[in-house]
Amino acid sequence: MSYHIRPSEHFTEEFKAVGAEQLTLAISTLTDRPQGLPEAIHDARKNFKRLRSLYRLAAADIPAFRRSENARIRNMARTLSTSHDATALVEVSRYLLDNAENGDERAALKRISKVLIARRDERAADGGSQLEETVATAISTCGRALDALSRITFQDGGKEGAKRIAKGWRKALERAAAAREACTDTTDSHLFHELRKRSQDYRFYLDLLQRLWPSAMHAKRVEVTKIVDLLGHHNDLALLASLVDEQPHLFGKSEDVAYLLSAVITRQKVLREAALKIASSVFRDDPEEESRKIRLLWQDAV
Repeated sequence: MSYHIRPSEHFTEEFKAVGAEQLTLAISTLTDRPQGLPEAIHDARKNFKRLRSLYRLAAADIPAFRRSENARIRNMARTLSTSHDATALVEVSRYLLDNAENGDERAALKRISKVLIARRDERAADGGSQLEETVATAISTCGRALDALSRITFQDGGKEGAKRIAKGWRKALERAAAAREACTDTTDSHLFHELRKRSQDYRFYLDLLQRLWPSAMHAKRVEVTKIVDLLGHHNDLALLASLVDEQPHLFGKSEDVAYLLSAVITRQKVLREAALKIASSVFRDDPEEESRKIRLLWQDAV
C-alpha cells in the first residue's frame, strides 16, 4: 500500500488502508528509530500531517470522526513539537549561514549556530526521560486512532466517492486561495504559515490522487513542494526571531544579534516573494472548475 486512493476499489477500505498505513508507520518509526529519536519524531510528524490531510479531504461524510480524530492527531503532534523545534532552529541557522552576505555576517552566524546546537543538545539531555514518556504516549494514542479508524464506514460507489473527493478538493483550493490572498501586502508570519499548511494539504491531495492524471499532478506537486519548502524556512526563521526577542542573552554579543536579525529579515523577504510568485501560478485555477475535473476523472477511473 502507498499514499494513494484507488477509485476502482471500495472507498471505505481504501480510506482505512491509507490511514492505517500512516499510523502504523508512525508507530514503527517511533519504536524502532533507525536514524535516532529526533529523526523518528520528524518522520512521525510527517505521517500525522498526511493523515490529517486525508481526513480533511475525504471524511466530510463522517464529521464527528473527522473532528475528534483531527483533534487527537493534532494534539499528539504538538506534544512532540518541542524536540522538533529545537532541531529546526539548528537547521535554519545553517540555512542562514549558507546564504550569508559577507564574512562578518558569516562569522556571527557561525557563533549563533553553535549556540543553537548546544541548546538543542542540552534540551535533549535534560528532557530525555520526559521525551521518552511523550513518545510512549504518542504510540499509545496511535493505537487508539487505529481502533477508531477501523470502525468507520462510508457509502461506497463511484458516484458517491467522486462527489466526496470533489467536495474536499474544492474546499481545499478555496482555503488555499484565501490564504494566498491574505498574504498580499503583509509580512505576517502567521499568515504565511497558514499558506504553507494549505499548500501542504494540496501536495498531499496530489499524492493521494496522482494516478488519476499522473503527468499533470506530478507537475503541480513539484511546484507546490517549492512553496512548502520556501515557507518552511520562513516559519523556522520566525521561530528563531521569536526566540531572540524572548531570550536575547542566549546569543552573546549584541553585534551578533544584529547580524542575525538582519539576515532573518533579508531572507524572509526573499522567501515570501518567491513563494507568492509560485502560489499565483499553482492556485490560479478556479476551485469549482478544478474540482469538477477531479470528479470526472474519478468517475472515469471507476
